[in-house]
Amino acid sequence: MTTPLTWLYAPGDRPEIMAKALLAGADVVVVDLEDAVAPDRKEYARAATAEFLSEPRPVPVHVRVNDLDGPLAPADLRALAGLPGVGALRLSKVCTPDQVRRVARATDLPLYALLETALAIENAYAVARAHPALTGIALGEADLRADLGVRDDTGLDWPRSRVVVAARAAGLAPPAQSVHADVRDLAGLAASCAHGRALGFLGRAAIHPRQLPVIERAYLPTGEELERAESIVKAAAAYGGAQALADGTFVDAAVVVAAQRTLSLAARRG
Repeated sequence: MTTPLTWLYAPGDRPEIMAKALLAGADVVVVDLEDAVAPDRKEYARAATAEFLSEPRPVPVHVRVNDLDGPLAPADLRALAGLPGVGALRLSKVCTPDQVRRVARATDLPLYALLETALAIENAYAVARAHPALTGIALGEADLRADLGVRDDTGLDWPRSRVVVAARAAGLAPPAQSVHADVRDLAGLAASCAHGRALGFLGRAAIHPRQLPVIERAYLPTGEELERAESIVKAAAAYGGAQALADGTFVDAAVVVAAQRTLSLAARRG
C-alpha cells in the first residue's frame, strides 16, 4: 500500500466539496464534522456525511468526529457505524488514553488521535499506546497554539518533536503535519513542510487542493537522496556490517534502515 503523504479536508456539510475532494489527487480525504461545520449545521453535516459514505469510495475517506467529551460525538459514532465508505475515524481533542479506548469499544474502525492541548502533549505516548485500533497520532496546531499562547511558530517545535517521538516509541507511523492555514502562501507552505520533514513528520494535511502538489514535492526524496540511498543499500547488501562509503561516510544498520525508508517512497516520484 502506498504511504499516504497528503490528507485533504472537506467540510461534512458540503456534499459537493466532498465529491470534488475525491478527485483532487489526495491520498486520503478527511470529511470534517468538527471545526469546518457551523454549530447550526452539525446535524445536517452528520446526515449528509452518512449518506455520502453509504457506499464505497475510490479514495480512502476518514471522518473527523466532534469533541469526544461533547454532546455530538456519540451521535456521530452511531451514524458512521458500519458505513462502507468510512475508512477510519479521526478523534478530535484527545487528551487521555481512556478517550481512545472508549471509542475503540464502540467501533471496529481504525482510529487517529488529534492532540490539541497541553495535556494531550504531556500524555502523547500514553495516548499513542492506548489501543491496537489506534493507527496514528497528529497535532491540531490551531487549538494547541491557542491553548499554549504561542505567538511564534518556533514555539510549537517542542510539541511537534514530542509527537514524532511518541509515535515512533509506540510503533506507529510518523505523524503527518497539521494544516497550513494560508492557502495562497505556497512558498510558506513549502518552507514549513521542509521544516516538518526535518523534524520527522511524514506528509501533511491540506485544506485546499492547490496545497497537495506542494506537500507531495516537499516530502518526496530528491534525486540526489534516492541515489545516495541506493548506494547505501547496495553497499550493505554487498559487504554487510558497518562500513565507510567511498566519500568517507560511516554506514551502519540504522543508516541502512533510513535508506530503505527513502527508497520505499521512490515509486511516488513523477
